Order: sequence, then structure tokens, then C-alpha cells
Amino acid sequence: MSGNKSAMKRVRTDAEKHLRNKARKATLKTLEKNFRTAVEAKDQEKAADLGKTCFSKLDKAAKAGTIPKNKAGNKKSQISKLLKSLQG
Repeated sequence: MSGNKSAMKRVRTDAEKHLRNKARKATLKTLEKNFRTAVEAKDQEKAADLGKTCFSKLDKAAKAGTIPKNKAGNKKSQISKLLKSLQG
């Protein structure tokens, strides 16, 4: 690796971004897991609340570039499909 200032700064900023993205992805996975647990338990209120939170977090992660926009859309589609299965 080059020893110039801009390259060193790039390494530092990339490390910060990596940690931020890692935390966002972990939060998304935890929320999705909790949502799916609520769906399996057939708890409509909790599932609806967690679904709404998941939608928001997915949109924010896609906007920030942590996950691709299409992946966020696919996840939102899965979540809404599970929510509808609870109601029907």
C-alpha cells in the first residue's frame, strides 16, 4: 500500500464505514428474526409493529448504500407477504 496521506485517510474512512455497515446489517438481521418469531407465534400486533420498523430500517439502509435498493424491496415484499398471511 502507498504511504501517502490520501491513501492512509482512505483506509481509515473505509474502516469506519465498514463498522457502520456491519452494525446496520446486524440490526436488520435481528429485526427480521424477531419479526419472523412474532409471525410464527401468530402475534399480529407485535408483528405489525416490527414490520413497520423493518420497513423503515430497510429504507434507511438502502438509502445509505449499506444494502442494494432491490434487496430492500425484496425484503419488504417478504415482510408484507407474511403480514398478510397473518391477517387472512
